[in-house]
Amino acid sequence: MTNIILLGPPGAGKGTQAKRLVDDRQMVQLSTGDMLREAKTSGTEMGKRVADVMARGELVTDDIVIGLIEEKLNGASGGGFIFDGFPRTLKQADALGELLARKGKTLDAVIEIQVDDAALVARISGRFTCRTCGEVYHDETKPTKASGVCDHCGGTELNRRADDNADALRTRLVEYYKKTSPLIGYYYAKGQLHGVDGMAEPDQVATAVAKLLDKR
Repeated sequence: MTNIILLGPPGAGKGTQAKRLVDDRQMVQLSTGDMLREAKTSGTEMGKRVADVMARGELVTDDIVIGLIEEKLNGASGGGFIFDGFPRTLKQADALGELLARKGKTLDAVIEIQVDDAALVARISGRFTCRTCGEVYHDETKPTKASGVCDHCGGTELNRRADDNADALRTRLVEYYKKTSPLIGYYYAKGQLHGVDGMAEPDQVATAVAKLLDKR
């Protein structure tokens, strides 16, 4: 069982690579957003806490997110976990490390998907997603074969995020570099950081990620 973190700025391709690892290695993707949405409607005690916080329009605390991750770890199965969207800060990284140690689990690799900021703007501006299965497309580099129809599942609800534009991306990049990029040095110092070229084609990125994991 292999547990990893995918690091990289918005649009680096973390979601695409996570999906491939789920399909190819039966790993479990722990996406903060997905976990919160699932918990909100679960009816569990933790779910009720999440629903209450979100109903008040407040930010979900690190303790709650760690609690949700712990629930997932307790039901561990498959090829390991991909931490997606967490940690975002050094404090969260410490909390995740403490949780894994408490559960007798290890963090096997932190993979930084390295990209060029200018290229990210072009990549993000043309991006759209299938609402049904989550498959990601691009106007120029990966259009759907049939207009308005997902190649993967046949869904017809294809949408663009409101913040998938140049100005919004630059704002998100500033936020990333302020809060999340310190994790690169943090995990480098721990000897856990590995970089892959995120500007390569998705298949090439996936091959590079697979080679890293096969060495572990």
